[in-house]
Amino acid sequence: MFLTITATGTPAGPATDLGFLLHKHPGKAQPFSTSYGTAHVVYPEATEERCTAALLLEVDPVALVRRGRGKGRGGAPDSALAQYVNDRPYAASSLLAVALGSVFSTAMKGQCKARPELPGRPLPLRVEIPSLPARGGPELVTRLFEPLGWTAGVRPVPLDATFPEWGDSRYVSLVLESDRLTVAETLRHLYVLLPVLDGAKHYWVSPDEVDKLLRAGEGWLSGHPEQRLITDRYLARRWSLTRRADERLETERQELLRLAQADDTEVEEIDNAVPAEAALADAAADAGVPVHADAVGAAVEDTTVEATAAGAGAEERPVPLARQRREAVLAALRERRAARVLDLGCGEGHLVRELLKDTRYSEVVGVDVSVRALAVASRRLRLERMGERQASRVRLLQGSLVYTDSRLKGYDAAVLSEVIEHLDLPRLPALEYAVFGSARPRTVVVTTPNAEYNVRWESLPAGHVRHGDHRFEWSREEFRAWADSVAARFGYDVEYRPVGPDDPEVGPPTQLALFTLCADTGGEKHAGRAGSRHESEDRKEAAA
Repeated sequence: MFLTITATGTPAGPATDLGFLLHKHPGKAQPFSTSYGTAHVVYPEATEERCTAALLLEVDPVALVRRGRGKGRGGAPDSALAQYVNDRPYAASSLLAVALGSVFSTAMKGQCKARPELPGRPLPLRVEIPSLPARGGPELVTRLFEPLGWTAGVRPVPLDATFPEWGDSRYVSLVLESDRLTVAETLRHLYVLLPVLDGAKHYWVSPDEVDKLLRAGEGWLSGHPEQRLITDRYLARRWSLTRRADERLETERQELLRLAQADDTEVEEIDNAVPAEAALADAAADAGVPVHADAVGAAVEDTTVEATAAGAGAEERPVPLARQRREAVLAALRERRAARVLDLGCGEGHLVRELLKDTRYSEVVGVDVSVRALAVASRRLRLERMGERQASRVRLLQGSLVYTDSRLKGYDAAVLSEVIEHLDLPRLPALEYAVFGSARPRTVVVTTPNAEYNVRWESLPAGHVRHGDHRFEWSREEFRAWADSVAARFGYDVEYRPVGPDDPEVGPPTQLALFTLCADTGGEKHAGRAGSRHESEDRKEAAA
């Protein structure tokens, strides 16, 4: 079985840049040993105008049977002959996907130390797979690849060209073309979708396959129209694993909605699938403009409205509310002399970056549920190029804030900036215990929109929240009632501060609560009692 990837040269660079991206020299034929045979990488052509890399996998049927132990197609115990005579050596399948992940692992991660500018650059690419099993037919192949930016040429392979009346086989010949995708994206698409079309894996599907799927599907799987079919087939229809993957993808979808109003950035940098209109709305949100479906078309005009509402001069550009929030958070952390800080729901890492600029912070940890957001944060922070001393001060962790996490214990301060309003209210107690009861930092800084201030934005219809993913927005009285309750239950003192212009009638656009752990231990005992139910739920989740 084999496939080819062809790049066409452009004014930005020759086609032979493909060799740098794949980390395989065009002038060499390179073999790689795998568990089921030998993979070969060769370049049939390598010029500045056109460069083709071919991956050929020679399958050892005996090794496949010995390692498969009767699992998967070609290893069925009901037919001894079928274990040795099957389509595995000839048709692209999960075997070829595993070879892709092994031979091109660095390329799939989007890394290229020799030419670090290359991995993020789209190339005119053409992928050819002569024989691909397609359960669902050519229509399904098109539905899987075209939403990802590919033009798919799918030709059914006849059962026997000599006898056309026999009809088509279940195999197709596939040609994919695109000038909008990177090599890393190409490899990740193939890594996931080849086994999906094959419909059977040659190895036992264990729980860690969920992590593999989500890593390879980062940035595209959660928004794919066939996401449920992809997860179901990739995980061999194991219901428990499919449910786990679906839950994590749904969480990531909700997180991307929150990141669509990320501070000081364009939406395309978070998720390339987000339409340009949303990016325009996000840019307006950076200046303090509320973002909602009806206001996208007027986003630019609303920036001026917000400047006026905030009391800024018509010719003076207002300080973005996002920046004012960060400055307020940083001021609170400095007052509390925090040295080890958690940024919970760190998104793209804007606050993490600001904290690293100040040497008083010896350790900064960014936590987010979205792998995609953490990848963007890593690139923004340039972690791979960071010096050893600076890199020792920062960590990025993937995790959900509604579950306890032992990694988050023992820190001086935690920040929840524009996070709580993205949770459903029934899940808020779980976050309260995870942060205030379990992690229990000495200081917690929480910011959230002030719903009363929404009337100052003319573009925001009455009764609407500032962003489509906000599950609630509290008035000052509601926020203080919640914060006072949390402080009393978990043994904290709390004070309140305005963020942004403090309107005498409706208050500031953002409200901040600064929690400080009490010196006595009574609150800790109460926190332990309040959290017993949440710990029990965490144990059930882990067992599941």
